[in-house]
Amino acid sequence: MFPFTDIELLNPVLNSISKVRPILLQDGGDIEVIKIENACVFVRFYGACSGCKSRHITLQNAIQSTLQKDIHPDIKVLEIV
Repeated sequence: MFPFTDIELLNPVLNSISKVRPILLQDGGDIEVIKIENACVFVRFYGACSGCKSRHITLQNAIQSTLQKDIHPDIKVLEIV
C-alpha cells in the first residue's frame, strides 16, 4: 500500500515538478499536473514539449525520477495527450 493519499501528494508533486519546470520553460515548453490517482501523476505537456519526440524521455528521466527521489520510489507518471 502506498503511504500517502492522492490529496497528500499534490503539494509535494507540485514542488518536485517546479524543480524541472525551468528546463522545460527554457526550451519553450511547460508541464501541468492534471490529476493524481492511486499514486499515479497524470500530466500534460504544453508548448514545444507537446510535440517533442523526446518528451517520453523527459517524462521518465526528469519528471518521474525527480518525483521518485523526492517523494517515493513507487510513484508513477503518465502523460495525458
